[in-house]
Amino acid sequence: MFKCQLFLTFFIFFLIDINIKFAVLNKVASIIMKLLILVPKLTNRLQYIFEVIFKEELGIQYELTTDKDLYTSYEDAKFQYGNAQLIDGTLFQKSVGILFERDITDQNIKICDYNDSKAIFPVFNDNSIFPFDVFAASFYIISRYEEYLPNVRDNHNRFQPQDSILYKMNILEKPVINIWAIELGKIIVERYPQIQLRKKTFKFIPTYDIDAAWAYKNKGIFRTTSAFCRDLLRLDFDEIKRRWSVLRNKRMDPFDTFDYQIELQKELKLNPLYFILCGDYADNDKNISILNSNFQNLIKRIGDYAHVGIHPSYSSYLKKDIVKKEVSRLSSVLKREITMSRQHFLRLYLPQSYQILIELDILNDYSMGYASQAGFRAGYADTFAFFDLENDIKTKLKIHPFALMDGTMRDYLQLDTQESFEKAKSLINEVKNVNGTFILLWHNETLSGEKRWEGWITLYRKILDYATHL
Repeated sequence: MFKCQLFLTFFIFFLIDINIKFAVLNKVASIIMKLLILVPKLTNRLQYIFEVIFKEELGIQYELTTDKDLYTSYEDAKFQYGNAQLIDGTLFQKSVGILFERDITDQNIKICDYNDSKAIFPVFNDNSIFPFDVFAASFYIISRYEEYLPNVRDNHNRFQPQDSILYKMNILEKPVINIWAIELGKIIVERYPQIQLRKKTFKFIPTYDIDAAWAYKNKGIFRTTSAFCRDLLRLDFDEIKRRWSVLRNKRMDPFDTFDYQIELQKELKLNPLYFILCGDYADNDKNISILNSNFQNLIKRIGDYAHVGIHPSYSSYLKKDIVKKEVSRLSSVLKREITMSRQHFLRLYLPQSYQILIELDILNDYSMGYASQAGFRAGYADTFAFFDLENDIKTKLKIHPFALMDGTMRDYLQLDTQESFEKAKSLINEVKNVNGTFILLWHNETLSGEKRWEGWITLYRKILDYATHL
């Protein structure tokens, strides 16, 4: 009897041990299960966009292979990208040719309907999980391929949003690459439940461009005298009175809204980013001289509570030596390395603008957006590495696209404050739906609440409250 009880006890422990091991093994297997992806050819373009979608966006462990025998014998999760399906019943996405090319050529873009929306690069294969090449479409948009092709620039030599394929499809205000990637992730998990997707969370980043730190103060004798003469010639006595009051310290300079920005940061637990113009005075570069001690003290003060980057001047456009000089100026004031940038006037010319930043060891750029339109210039609401099409290589430069700028709403779209709030809400909702990152571009002068910006300080607070309310 005792021997039977002893045997039964050992047997129970043995079963428990086996179950624990199987549970551990199953858990480990579910964590490390890798998606094997068969492709016709390994290229830099293909590897780049697969990394953006599978690794950065979905968090799926994967391996690319051109070995058909390996793919056929693989018994776990697998996916095929190419012209023809190798094995019936497996996940398959039909391809077009752009990811297997290296030249930059006119792509003869075709548009197709997809899920009450639009897409590009349609494919005709009933077995393809998408009716368009989702990887080619994503690459074309996020690499800004169309900006390398001949196009008509605006008066600041900027690519115009009206020429973008997203604008033409009326989906510029949707982060389509995030949306497509999420749909792809759902399809993969439905077929292979062991695959785990990254759980992302919505992020909000307020940013400020300091084009002019003060409206009246610290301009120097020549600029101040010239301004008084100009006001007198215009018989603008209200402006003369306002300027005189500020210069005599009887009134706050309207552009000096930095205390309010700090209050907002503390109250709402924000982590703002600042981009400061340090260029020489010119028609489109009208900040304070970097030699001005008050300006230097302001920069140091901002640097004490926020990350600060360079705002390459209008005059520095495509001129590496000037950008280098301006970066050096800001670095000397802050006594630290400068690794962030946003182009003044959003003057971005690909790939040269980014090649200059890379050569100067700038690691992060926040210029990816339009001045005249809101939305997602690169179709993506998250950080991504810049792919240099000219050199066919993924670079170390990280692109942080913004979705909305104050001047876009006021000056280009001519929206009032209520219409602007609705625009901001719509874009924030789009980013929240994909758990992306919403970057807002604002200016210190907008928070003055005076003249053309009357009511905009209230609007800004409403946008912040909406963006930070989860």
